[in-house]
Amino acid sequence: MSRQGDVRAYWRANLRLVGLCLAVWFLFSFGFGILLVEPLNRIQFGGFKLGFWFAQQGSIYIFLLLVVTYAWAMARLDRRYGVEED
Repeated sequence: MSRQGDVRAYWRANLRLVGLCLAVWFLFSFGFGILLVEPLNRIQFGGFKLGFWFAQQGSIYIFLLLVVTYAWAMARLDRRYGVEED
């Protein structure tokens, strides 16, 4: 594979990962915290309604998990394409 092909494959994989992270973030923050809040509020979690919990805390936890997951996945991707930092 040529160097140009490696660069394109690297960025294609990077954009796929970013798109997946954004989709998960959207699902949990907007979907669960806003759109599905009423059905989720029928479920209790830690003494709070689940919809309220996602709107206030859950989406923040998911975001932090996504940051860690993205950093880990990018380190793997960098190693695979030989662009990791020392």
